[in-house]
Amino acid sequence: MRWVRAGVGAAILLFQLAMIVNARFVPARYFCWAPYDIQTDYRLDVTIGGRELTAAEIRRRYRRAKVGSDNRSFRNLMDIVEQYERTYGAADHAQVRMRYRVNGKEEQEWRYPESR
Repeated sequence: MRWVRAGVGAAILLFQLAMIVNARFVPARYFCWAPYDIQTDYRLDVTIGGRELTAAEIRRRYRRAKVGSDNRSFRNLMDIVEQYERTYGAADHAQVRMRYRVNGKEEQEWRYPESR
């Protein structure tokens, strides 16, 4: 029994180590303790059927403010929007534009669906 517990503990630590190494090469960092010192300031503009959603509608839809800051990767916000639009919001055919700035640098833009 002692070896099983030690094995489980070692497996958890090895998984964490692998995720820390992986995090150095990808924009999203979900399962690791790697330090993440990025501040993402963003603005979401969402249009459905030609009508722009209000700040309250955006908050209800994504559980994120229309304009805000996030101390995680910008990719985290994109993943939240994509997941919602591919599942619950798929029938709405929403057009999303996210303007964001990482650590105060040059503003960038991301759109969903990305083909636009």
